[in-house]
Amino acid sequence: MSNPTNRSVYFTSRSWILSLGYTSSLVYKRRASTKLSKSKSQQTSRVLNSEGMHIASRMTSSSTSPTSLIFTLLVFLVLPSVCLSADSDPLQDFCVADLGAAAVNVNGFPCKPASSVTSEDFFFDGLMKEGNTENIVGSNVTAGNVLSFPGVNTLGISMNRVDIAPGGINPPHTHPRATESGVVIQGRVLVGFVTTGNVFYSKVLTVGQMFVIPRGLVHFQLNIGEEKAHLVTAFNSQNPGVVAVSVNLFASRPSIPNDVLTKAFQVDDNVVNGIKSRLG
Repeated sequence: MSNPTNRSVYFTSRSWILSLGYTSSLVYKRRASTKLSKSKSQQTSRVLNSEGMHIASRMTSSSTSPTSLIFTLLVFLVLPSVCLSADSDPLQDFCVADLGAAAVNVNGFPCKPASSVTSEDFFFDGLMKEGNTENIVGSNVTAGNVLSFPGVNTLGISMNRVDIAPGGINPPHTHPRATESGVVIQGRVLVGFVTTGNVFYSKVLTVGQMFVIPRGLVHFQLNIGEEKAHLVTAFNSQNPGVVAVSVNLFASRPSIPNDVLTKAFQVDDNVVNGIKSRLG
């Protein structure tokens, strides 16, 4: 029969060894679990990165797809349709142009101080008077834009009065910053314009009839009646600008070289010089 003391020591040692083994097993399992977690995390990260790169690649490739291009074109076509005028929207009730502020250079005109604005700034009688048509083209345009009517500054509108003698013409010209609409007040007028596709549209108009000229297109008004013609035109810009084709080409300062004009119009120097002398 063995010694009880030895048996106690044996069981105590055995328990300690088992406990140590269990503890070591737990540590090992935790380390293994940590390594497995890190491994899964790294794999997940690699998968996500791979998926991200795949998605980015798909997005990059789709950005040049026909559908994406069509969508982009639609955005560019639809967004401008919300604009009601060719000029920027006003940021206040009014901004009467201070035409005397020559030292200030902005896209438009600076505002007069509100304290110096009067009722007269919002009224204009310039279109009441018949224009002088005794000139080589037999017409006269009285402008009601920001340069003569400062009250329209920033409002995106202006109007003109056009007077044309019998047989006279408001020569071919363009308005680079505005679409034009108009109505015949008196007379019989041939109104026409040419598109960028070189298509000519025209019609003879009488009193009360309207017309519209798309922005930037070359157009004219010719009085084909036996009496004076009178039209009122309107623009969606405070300063639509005007490019008179014949004057710009043959009466510019300095002059366009004759070589350019003779080749462009397929005529000789004598013809070019003759036109320049009449328009200059």
